[in-house]
Amino acid sequence: MAITQAMCTSFKVDLLDGEHDFGVDTFKIALYTSSATLDATTTAYSVTNETSGTGYTAGGNTLTVSTTPTSSGTTAFISFNNTTWSTATITARGALIYNSSNADKAVAVLDFGSDKTSTAGDFTIQFPTADASNAIIRIA
Repeated sequence: MAITQAMCTSFKVDLLDGEHDFGVDTFKIALYTSSATLDATTTAYSVTNETSGTGYTAGGNTLTVSTTPTSSGTTAFISFNNTTWSTATITARGALIYNSSNADKAVAVLDFGSDKTSTAGDFTIQFPTADASNAIIRIA
């Protein structure tokens, strides 16, 4: 089992089908243990091997779009505000961004590189700078 960072292939197809609206839909981020198998072939949110613990609710946190779809040069991008699970005691190896407004369809898999833990403290996902080179979701 492994978590491999990727933009989900099904998300790319969904974009071409016009199935995601970043101005209207609700996007969430769920945390997963090292037992999870998540990669480019992931198509939807699942509770299988999702993190559990104090301060964490299945399904994860709702994300807020920080940078609406925009472009720079030939790259389009979007980003989210950082999100925090407060006073949490949890361990996670990765995460899944998904569209909870549209059948929990997968968007992107994040691999933390190793287990990350919080003990009665904040567990924060910090998104990269929202620009054409670094935004969490970029289409070049």
